[in-house]
Amino acid sequence: MRSLDEARNVCERYHPGMCAALADIPLSEREAPGGPVLDIFRKFGGAGLMVPSEYGGSGVGALDASRIVRAMASYSPSLGAATTMHHYTTATLFALARRAGRLTDAQLELLARIAPDNLLLASGWAEGNPGANIVIPAATARPVDGGYLVNGGKKPCSLARSMDVLTASAAVPVDGTPTLALLLIPAASPGISVEPFWLSNVLAGAESDEVRLTDVFVPADLLIRTTPDAPDRLDDLQTIGFAWFEMLATSVYVGATSALVEQALDRGRGSVTDRAQAAIQLESAVALVEHAAQALGDGLSGDAAVSAVLVARYAVQQALREAADLAAEVLGGIAFIRSPDIAYLIAAVRALAYHPPSRTAMAEALVDYLTGRPLRLT
Repeated sequence: MRSLDEARNVCERYHPGMCAALADIPLSEREAPGGPVLDIFRKFGGAGLMVPSEYGGSGVGALDASRIVRAMASYSPSLGAATTMHHYTTATLFALARRAGRLTDAQLELLARIAPDNLLLASGWAEGNPGANIVIPAATARPVDGGYLVNGGKKPCSLARSMDVLTASAAVPVDGTPTLALLLIPAASPGISVEPFWLSNVLAGAESDEVRLTDVFVPADLLIRTTPDAPDRLDDLQTIGFAWFEMLATSVYVGATSALVEQALDRGRGSVTDRAQAAIQLESAVALVEHAAQALGDGLSGDAAVSAVLVARYAVQQALREAADLAAEVLGGIAFIRSPDIAYLIAAVRALAYHPPSRTAMAEALVDYLTGRPLRLT
């Protein structure tokens, strides 16, 4: 399949040998808890993909990043989901690093270690609770001598067991008012624990368990402050991170669907009309994601970037559902019975709908924005 071949070629350019290493392992092993995919990601230098070249990384742009994530997820949706958290966090932090005075020396020193030391960054920025405001953090940071004591947690938190650094949003008091801040917390810090949380076998290899923080000390120079104009608006840190996350996360499920459609086209079963329709739905999803990625790479920012990426994501969500259903249908019942991979991929594709914010939760906000009002995320 041409577009998937192109994505895999881009992945091979930046991570030579990774696709072949993933393909050599059965899907069930790639997706299992404690499976080998994150070790493969480290082995082939995955941590440095979004790190600028001056910091020892590949400095990949948004469009190529979307293709690489798609390629990895076509072999392992769990790997795509887990490393999306690392990639979007890395992209966000280095975007801030390019702004003079935005990050401290200690923060820049930590970022400089990501590529050479193969550090993996987990994201504790948002909760997956129904009805929760995704802008309001689930952790609090109390000022103490030299820094902050952080309490709270994140569930689910991908890379929970492999992370080297936890990036966690927290409510920090400023003049008696809680304000949002981002904390860079070494995973080995006393007070961090990981508890089982993810019970589904789908995407189990992403290590999406619960991370708890109990009186975790974070030095003051590892805290990044944000000062949004209103509690339900996004500042520069959140806007950058949110847009990157939605774009890359959507790419994961384009990759999972690609694996199904590729099988359907290769086996040639069913009517050519149905195979073509599955491919058309998939390719429309690819075009939507790549257009959004290109816009981010060209400098689209602020509410316009968040809106563009969300519109693409929700449209892709619908297209992938139809593409996956058609691909599974033309592959046939015997293929479904004989290969658990088909049922697994169908289930994995559905998980895009569960990433916050849901389509229904954002309906009013998007209508308001598209008719001229500010974009508000709640």
